[in-house]
Amino acid sequence: MGRVSPRRWRELYRAGIDEGSVENATSLGEAWRDRVAAGPDHVAITYFDARYSAGEVDEMSDALGAAFQDRGLGPGDRVGIHLQNIPQYALALLALWKIGATAVVLNPMYFGRELRQPVEDSGAVALLVTDRDVAAIRDSVAGTSVEWILSTSERDLQGRDDPRVFGDGAHAEPSADGDLVDLLQRYAGRTPAPAEVSSDDLALLTYTSGTTGPPKGAMNSHGNVVAVARSFADFVGIEPGDVVLAIAPLFHITGAVINATLGLICDTTLVFAGRFRPEVVLDAFLEHRVTYTIGSITAYNALMKLDHAGPEHFASVKILYSGGAPIPPSTVDRFQERFGHYIHNGYGMTETTSGVIAVPPGVRAPVDEQSGTLSIGVPLPGVDAEVVGADDVPVAPGEQGELVLSGPQMVSGYWRNEAATEATMPRGRLHTGDVAVMDEAGWVYLVDRLKDQINASGYKVWPREVEDALYEHDAVFEVAVVGLPDEYRGEKVVAFVSLKAGQAVTEDELVAFAGERLAAYKRPSEVHVIPELPKTQTGKIRRRELRDQNRDKEAL
Repeated sequence: MGRVSPRRWRELYRAGIDEGSVENATSLGEAWRDRVAAGPDHVAITYFDARYSAGEVDEMSDALGAAFQDRGLGPGDRVGIHLQNIPQYALALLALWKIGATAVVLNPMYFGRELRQPVEDSGAVALLVTDRDVAAIRDSVAGTSVEWILSTSERDLQGRDDPRVFGDGAHAEPSADGDLVDLLQRYAGRTPAPAEVSSDDLALLTYTSGTTGPPKGAMNSHGNVVAVARSFADFVGIEPGDVVLAIAPLFHITGAVINATLGLICDTTLVFAGRFRPEVVLDAFLEHRVTYTIGSITAYNALMKLDHAGPEHFASVKILYSGGAPIPPSTVDRFQERFGHYIHNGYGMTETTSGVIAVPPGVRAPVDEQSGTLSIGVPLPGVDAEVVGADDVPVAPGEQGELVLSGPQMVSGYWRNEAATEATMPRGRLHTGDVAVMDEAGWVYLVDRLKDQINASGYKVWPREVEDALYEHDAVFEVAVVGLPDEYRGEKVVAFVSLKAGQAVTEDELVAFAGERLAAYKRPSEVHVIPELPKTQTGKIRRRELRDQNRDKEAL
């Protein structure tokens, strides 16, 4: 049986890349201190009209760390962060890491049971939230381990008050337990007591989406986060003075690590613009001369929907990446044709501490001839990747199997869940659940999730292949393909499509269009045009929701 030569993909790396960057285990506090020492006067954070140097950010996070210690926080304590992409998020991360505490990243759209579950599971003792949400969050976490709730306003730390972001200007009352900016003022000049923090200590507790059961807390260590942030920055070619725009939400591992942490521990400017709003983000590209970002393909689609968006908005950009969901080749082509920039694919999971496979800068990802799938890239420095069969033995190049990963970027396990850890990471190797192909050169092609495979008349159909075919139609904006029960076939292929503004096409025309590009057993038997596809807060299309809703209808 043939195999890909060990790390053959290194031949595709850019010249001068430091493959040993992941081996220098350190804590995030140390990595931050190195960055501050390299340029204390360099701008580290921008938030609309406000700019903060690395030295100023260091002093503010010191003050917050001292305030946290006075409230009893110390090494190993978990603190939930329930915020959008604002500077206070970065200050809280740095403060917690300085005192050896762990940040539990929480989706700011979650309340009630959805919020309570990760709070209870993590044993968080405190929460940092937006002032307008304090009352709802107190109700959500009543009776849990949470002892106090610190609040902040998204209006703080800037002076522009953009009405598109902050609305009518109304202010909410801060939490009775304290206001973050007030603490920064009261503790100004204070520094936290030194804490011993190793690369093995827990930096982030990030919860999986829970698509196959209750969400699980992935234990992202300081070493994991530093390894990914440094290796991705080096792989991409981040340089001093670059400007990093935080598009991906920070409650997601991509935003937390290869947007925020990368921007903090490298000598770059990290730009915040709050929750993703296409018009505001487009302005940020132009105003702050952004050079790098990573966001979901739905975010790039939203920018393409803006009629006034043009190449001038991306004139300063050196490189763009997309992660979180596969990119249809046709979408990449349309974006480049309009704006002059190629969107590079990236792949990572909560359990890989974000991006561990990516398309090298300046290189166009190849397309798999058999499936038409755009490659997600090659493994980053320090990552070992294999595609294995059902017997856990590597398959030959070009054959499908499960993607299995190992390296210093992978978490050691799930929080207080040994059974899930052993099932997903036997012998320290992460079984991703993704069906992939790796070619002779080391390019990885993601076929689909194992659980999304459709069995139509005994034939295996991967939704991605059908989706990519429909994306080629000029009227199609977004697509999701699922399998639904069928008395004759067992399962039938069904597509849900939303259209671009001003476009019209019939469902029958789309069925015929896909039929011209796919084998008979892969062709969708139904195409439904709907106003908008359901998505997660990170921009991933919810195939499962469409499948479950429509399976119930089929049963009626």
